[in-house]
Amino acid sequence: MSWQPSASLDTLRQRAALMAAIRQFFTERAYLEVETPVMARFGVTDVYLSNMKAMFRNQSYCLQTSPEYHMKRLLAAGSGAIFQVARVFRDDELGRWHNPEFTLLEWYQLGIDHHALMDEVDALLRRILSCPPMLRKTYQQVFLEVCELDPFTASLDQFRACLSRFDLDRVLPLEETDRDQYLFLLMSHVVEPAYATLDTPLAVYHFPPSQASLAQVNDAVAERFEVYFRGVELANGFHELTDVAAQAARFAADNRMRQEKGLELAAPDEYLLEALTHGLPGCSGVALGVDRLMALALGTESIADVLAFEFARA
Repeated sequence: MSWQPSASLDTLRQRAALMAAIRQFFTERAYLEVETPVMARFGVTDVYLSNMKAMFRNQSYCLQTSPEYHMKRLLAAGSGAIFQVARVFRDDELGRWHNPEFTLLEWYQLGIDHHALMDEVDALLRRILSCPPMLRKTYQQVFLEVCELDPFTASLDQFRACLSRFDLDRVLPLEETDRDQYLFLLMSHVVEPAYATLDTPLAVYHFPPSQASLAQVNDAVAERFEVYFRGVELANGFHELTDVAAQAARFAADNRMRQEKGLELAAPDEYLLEALTHGLPGCSGVALGVDRLMALALGTESIADVLAFEFARA
């Protein structure tokens, strides 16, 4: 056990300078910086995320995994374009690129789709990372290039054969029928590593509708993207869902899946649904992992090297 910081003081000075550059980027574009609650009544229903809990006056509250719901409430109230550098918490992995408490940069622009938002992510990364322009490939394209498999039309037998080809055939149960489980495994263990040597960021966009999260679905694809750099997932962006009935249906679908998996049910965020009923303007938003961005910008081996105190020293 050590009382000393995880990062060197010089690294923390460089981090502070980069944070100032990020804020300057958004100030130049007339974004409003906002702050929203870290502890709130509602959490997320997403099956693949888990809220940590906090107690206040014997009542359980959720530490937020993202400021998304609160920021959308601000958008519905007429805030205009907004950004936030938020402390968030996820009951998730712990390792080289994961810390249970971390810094998330999230921003929303009105009247643009996910393609225009990718332009802005590209501009930010080029400023902070001094990297070449971002490459863009569809989800279907990367699977065809790396796995020689169409993620939208492949049969379960084709998925199983592909897993076998990459020595992953013993990871999932033989009786697995959830297509997304095959896609998640191939994406994380085959597709992402295949592009890890690129010296430029890569945006993968137009995901299967089953992986829409909070994105709009049009022409049988989810209008969302993920950004990677040197094998590290940096950002998730969405052409945001604005329809309250569709949002309520997705909350319900999440809880059905939670029940099937034996997970605790999560109450849908009633405030968000009320905001959507009032009216969320057409917008796109993205969340970007700041600690990962800092590690890549400063050439460190893990996010612990850019955190004042990583979890083991917290």
